[in-house]
Amino acid sequence: MVCALAAALCFGTATVLQAMAARAAGTGGGEAALLLRALRQWRYLAGLALDGLGFVFQIAALRSLPIYVVGAALASSLAVTAVVAARLLRVRLGRGEWAAVGVVCAGLAMLALASGPEGGDSGPQALPWVMLGAAGAVLVLGLAGTRLRGRSRALVLGLGAGCGFGVVEVAVRLIDSLRPADLLTDPAAYALLLGGGAAFLLLTSALQRGSVTTATAGMVLGETIGPAAVGVVWLGDRTRPDLTWLAVLGFTVAVAGALALARFGEAPAETGTEADTETDALRERS
Repeated sequence: MVCALAAALCFGTATVLQAMAARAAGTGGGEAALLLRALRQWRYLAGLALDGLGFVFQIAALRSLPIYVVGAALASSLAVTAVVAARLLRVRLGRGEWAAVGVVCAGLAMLALASGPEGGDSGPQALPWVMLGAAGAVLVLGLAGTRLRGRSRALVLGLGAGCGFGVVEVAVRLIDSLRPADLLTDPAAYALLLGGGAAFLLLTSALQRGSVTTATAGMVLGETIGPAAVGVVWLGDRTRPDLTWLAVLGFTVAVAGALALARFGEAPAETGTEADTETDALRERS
């Protein structure tokens, strides 16, 4: 559980840095051009470094905890994002938002009490190929989502990013050997790379172009519900005896609290509306 929470800390801090960098990268060009401009921002690079460290913690957590526990813990990174945003951007947290942070912590505590060991099942033989197909579908979904406008665009991009991260969570569990020769022939390894790459690309686009509050909510749903179901149905993830109800309650509470904090995926905009001007002022004072 310590590794899962450490991953949430890294991802939550990275979200604030990457959101600021994505907005500063400006508009114009395709998704690849947007990513290249974002990569020139030191905040985005620092965020990527934290993401890399968080990924290491995530792998360690997935090797010892059920996917539903790790997924809920990663969703709680929004609580970290809220606290970091309050510090770096001087965003004031209201009572309701502090309460949501407390709700997330309570949900994680319930999960920690109720969760059993990591499941030992490998699932159907076709599951790695299904994950690879799902990763490809995420990329196609993202390309289609860039053609949308308004909240629909943000929701599709965020949901696609969340599903991509979900593919990564499942793929980590499906990889049996880390020997280079085995990885080259393992479809789960390719699913991990394609799903993770597509997720980062879609999340960058969502942070820069759309309603990030909506996108972040979609991401939370995409990276928690589906992978948790795969872990329970096919990979043998279970709870402690007679504590299934507590695990379900804890998962629901943690995800609900994270959704309540979704707006803290929002970066300060550069120019535009009155709301943009206000967030610019907040950033200048920071």
